[in-house]
Amino acid sequence: MSTLFRSTAVAAALFAGALSMATSAIAQDKVIAHAQGETTISGVPEKVLVQDWAAFDNLSALGVTVAGIPGSNAPGYLAPSIPADAAKIGSLQEPDFEGIAALEADLYIVGARSRNAYETAKEIAPTVDLSVDNGAIIDGLKTNLTKLGDIFGKQDKAAELIANVDAKVAEVKAAAEGKGTALVVVTNAGKLGVYGPDSRVSWLYNEVGMPSALAAVNDGDHGGDAVTFEFLLETNPDWVFVVDRDAGVGNEGGAKALLDNELFNQTTAAKEGNIVYVDPQAAYITMNGYSAVMLLLDQVLSGLNG
Repeated sequence: MSTLFRSTAVAAALFAGALSMATSAIAQDKVIAHAQGETTISGVPEKVLVQDWAAFDNLSALGVTVAGIPGSNAPGYLAPSIPADAAKIGSLQEPDFEGIAALEADLYIVGARSRNAYETAKEIAPTVDLSVDNGAIIDGLKTNLTKLGDIFGKQDKAAELIANVDAKVAEVKAAAEGKGTALVVVTNAGKLGVYGPDSRVSWLYNEVGMPSALAAVNDGDHGGDAVTFEFLLETNPDWVFVVDRDAGVGNEGGAKALLDNELFNQTTAAKEGNIVYVDPQAAYITMNGYSAVMLLLDQVLSGLNG
């Protein structure tokens, strides 16, 4: 597509979106505060588009059907919930603005990977950004469930889901007490990294309460803070929780084969059988969706209880 044609098409999409919003009813307006400001929506949205799987996960848990979803990286555990007729509106990072405008949505939701689309998207449809702070995943999940419950008039269901999360966290926290240190290892194209208390699985340290085997971790890279097997043996965590990023993004996973070596097998975690492979799509793609967090908590609980 030429630059001129793309510019013209996007401008047309923006104009169509503006017309759509101008003709919308304004009864029962609500002002929704979110990560990039405030957005006014009219009544209860009927046509909802999401560019983020955590948002889809939360809406599905609340019983809200969506009309548009990302066209990539759909987590397998969410497959039964995905409507067969949902429109594909671009990838997680690159929304299809023309397609979004054509759908004339009542609400469009962006999240962590799509948050940069907000400035353009807000001119097309009422848009909210439900990104959360990685260092406070559980709080962010509960905040988003409350917010979505208010938007869709499902406050009681949101409260029920939040109570489920709190109960599950408490159960896992009790199981983790006295179990020693933990380290979340991420494998990525034959390389090793670790996730710490500010990562996408921060809840393991911050809410469940397992102390990190490392005092400081740089969580800036998607592959974690790069480490070697010699470093893992020296750090010697009591428990290792593994995120296979390759499997998480749809490639062939290789975590088990990579970790099966002489150095790693000398760690306390390996010798004691304290290695838990968590769902890679829930941990890496969805991160702060209700079903994702509950699935991961259940897997950690099962591992801790042997």
